[in-house]
Amino acid sequence: MKIIRTKIPDIFIIEPQVFQDDRGFFFESYNYQKFAEVTSNLFNFVQDNHSYSKQNVLRGLHYQIRQPQGKLVRVVIGSIFDVAVDIRKSSSTFGKWIGCELNAENKRQLWIPPGFAHGFVVLSEVAEVLYKTTDYYAPQYERCILWNDPDLAIDWRLTTSPILSTKDKAGKPLKESEVYTQSPILAIK
Repeated sequence: MKIIRTKIPDIFIIEPQVFQDDRGFFFESYNYQKFAEVTSNLFNFVQDNHSYSKQNVLRGLHYQIRQPQGKLVRVVIGSIFDVAVDIRKSSSTFGKWIGCELNAENKRQLWIPPGFAHGFVVLSEVAEVLYKTTDYYAPQYERCILWNDPDLAIDWRLTTSPILSTKDKAGKPLKESEVYTQSPILAIK
């Protein structure tokens, strides 16, 4: 398992070692011990989610202001452009974003710790996304940052207008959104 650091140090890409032959392939998609080593043993996963979306569906940018969720995201069918935005006010990378293509072929995963808003857009005809979370879904604490906030200037790689939910259309710009005044990771320690 290869760990690839991103320009936001707390976020990283996990690239598995894939064993492939004429029968198909095998790879280890999660190993608690290896994950604990790179995250200083701070996180346990409590929920697995699975979404199916059509091309140009954009989901996000979502987060929970309480019960913040870390997410380990991967794609089993299709391709997405996955985005995380740092919304930790005290962070040197506050308001910065990273994006990464995840697809069924590269089998990469993106680790997004608590303290980030998350979203993705589907690049392929369809995509199935699996992700583990470090806390349970709590709709009363869910918030949404506007996907096309000009202050964030996220390059979603869109070639047409995205398909959005009502909730995502009503997202707020970052400067009007509730953010974390202290790192949710510090609260875990």
